Amino acid sequence: MSAPDRLVPDAEVVRAAFDGRPRDTVGVEEELMLLDPASGDLAPVAGQVLELLEGDPRFKLEMPASQLEIVTEAAASVGEVESQLRRGRERLASATAGVVRLAAGGVHPAAAAEAALNPAPRYERTAREYGFVARRQLVFALQVHVVPGSAERALAVYNALRSYLPELAALAANAPFHEGRDTGLASIRPLIAGLLPRQGVPPALATWEEYAAALAWGASAATTPDAGAWWWELRPSPRFGTLELRVPDAQTTVAEAGAIAAVAQALVATLGRRHDAGEELAVAPSWRIAENRWSALRDGVEGSLADLGSGERRPTRERLRGLLDELEPAAAEVGCAGQLARARELVEENGAMRQRAVAARRGPGGLVEWLAERWLA
Repeated sequence: MSAPDRLVPDAEVVRAAFDGRPRDTVGVEEELMLLDPASGDLAPVAGQVLELLEGDPRFKLEMPASQLEIVTEAAASVGEVESQLRRGRERLASATAGVVRLAAGGVHPAAAAEAALNPAPRYERTAREYGFVARRQLVFALQVHVVPGSAERALAVYNALRSYLPELAALAANAPFHEGRDTGLASIRPLIAGLLPRQGVPPALATWEEYAAALAWGASAATTPDAGAWWWELRPSPRFGTLELRVPDAQTTVAEAGAIAAVAQALVATLGRRHDAGEELAVAPSWRIAENRWSALRDGVEGSLADLGSGERRPTRERLRGLLDELEPAAAEVGCAGQLARARELVEENGAMRQRAVAARRGPGGLVEWLAERWLA
């Protein structure tokens, strides 16, 4: 039994959604840019592109008319997810040759701040409610779903996983440019997304009853009509029985996306195994995690993060190396050791750093071209 995210489930339905799912299963949703072949600007042709794909269920519309999403099926391994993503990218490139070019990154480096939205009823409601803020949501994420296991396990892992969102944000930061200028940030995407409500670090949840009550209140208040309107950077997904990590920027290549997915899968697995061993997983205050989140989006892997208990700061790279060391046993167990090893390359040079290096040589326009060249790398 599962509960669609488009409904407001009660606590027992949520528990049933998490119980009985294949533990450690992983999947991703990859938001991608549609580019004008001549100018490299965002092209608002998602509806036309979807028609060219002839109903292929791997692809779906999102709110911006210049964005499409590749959705993988649930997989036992990140390697299988990578294969699905690669085939999806190849299919999309083949079907749209001459119509658009394709690229992935947290934001388009040079496009205007506002653009057209897709004319679906759900997005039209969002546009009516949020006005120009909706038209500014030209942001592209890599959303990673991992099945944590039982409902009890899922709740404990969810609460603990919140603390690691800044590390994931730093590793996956891939949006330093906006409107043709260097923002001085490793990723501007969270700040653009933050113009909408329910962004950033999610609240801790003591029970699934508390979660269901929050959804019910949001439905009554007409602020969150369903579970899908919880736009936090981490959220339970009753529809799939997963924890959905929404903090990573879209990654330029499939290999980089696989590395981020491996960190997410191994982290959920590690926390779950610690819970199974009887450890009480720490639940940090949201405001402390948010302080680290700001450091992560500003500096990426090149900054520092604070210990959520003592406040002691350490270089982000040092924290990430230690985290990847801790994740290695679970990664070997769930079959993503190779992809986790690739994440160590991002610790040394993540997407934001690579984009800046390319822009220094080729300028913002050349950076857009480089992103497109990397689509099938």
